[in-house]
Amino acid sequence: MVSRNRRRIGIAGAVAGLGAAGIGAAVGVRRLAVGRIALRPDPDADEPFGELRGEPTTVEADDGLPLHVEVDGPDDAPLTVVFCHGYCLTQDAWHYQRRDLPGRGPGGRRLRMVFWDQRSHGRSGRSAPTHATIDQTGSDLYAVLRATTRPGQPVVLVGHSMGGMSIMALAEAHPELFGDRIVGVALVNTSGGDLREMTLGLPMALARLVQPLTPGALRGLGRRADLVDRVRGLGADVAFMVTKRMAFADRQVSPTVVDFLEQMIRATPIDVIAEFYPTLIAHDKAAALETVARVPAVVMVGGADRLTPVEHGRRLAEALDAELVEIAEAGHVLPLEYPGVVTGGVRRLIDRIRPQLEERTA
Repeated sequence: MVSRNRRRIGIAGAVAGLGAAGIGAAVGVRRLAVGRIALRPDPDADEPFGELRGEPTTVEADDGLPLHVEVDGPDDAPLTVVFCHGYCLTQDAWHYQRRDLPGRGPGGRRLRMVFWDQRSHGRSGRSAPTHATIDQTGSDLYAVLRATTRPGQPVVLVGHSMGGMSIMALAEAHPELFGDRIVGVALVNTSGGDLREMTLGLPMALARLVQPLTPGALRGLGRRADLVDRVRGLGADVAFMVTKRMAFADRQVSPTVVDFLEQMIRATPIDVIAEFYPTLIAHDKAAALETVARVPAVVMVGGADRLTPVEHGRRLAEALDAELVEIAEAGHVLPLEYPGVVTGGVRRLIDRIRPQLEERTA
């Protein structure tokens, strides 16, 4: 029995180490990426990933946890766009949108953009394990909105993966915001629920070995760093293939982008990965979609997304009567794999609500 338990924990550790967030195994990618950059042109090689910064502020969540928030743009902007990143990432995952969206506000005025790190991610504080839930991230988003926007100021919410789920949790807890303060929503690579068959990009037979584990056992992986380190000792070529397979579908994705993604995931403690995993599996916010549907929406999906399958995005778009943007050859990280598509989707959403915003300011 002891031997069997050790074997199961070892397999779970490998899954967590290779598939952490379902979007990237990280082992030795940086080494390989640098080598491959030298072998072919890489237009992203000089992109200042992680260097675009806004005005920092700290927002206190309802449980007292400090959330790291950054704001770009003038306080009197006609529209604020709040970006919510995904599992095991940080606000820097919105690099291209932060770079390209300023100046797209109503009347040609500059947008105001708010970026924040989810609890236990990036520069935000380390959450108690019991608060590592989608409902709590929805409450955190509410705290960010209250701290960074004025009453009556129109807001568009943009969420990728777990960030989209946070938006749904906000809608469930605070439906009064939608149609009043919140005037538009963009959902990227996310789901309304029914993720029990989420495989982290691995074969179903292997993924099923992880799902029965209790949250306590999963958190225990954080004390088994040796297992994760063992996984990270795998060959770089294998790691690169696994990363691309789980995160991306475009064969020409920039090695620099893969490396950037790897660094965000590597910075996420293994126990944080374990603590949030159960809430992703249990996520079910289908009832909240009626609230989200009050405002214009765009849903963007990858046809080869191994984590939130394309069918989930299609169901969201149907429930919200939203514009559906489907990229057949795209995976789970559209903001980095097809940044122009995501930026364009947000721009079209802003254009759709422009008449409403102009009426408010008339």
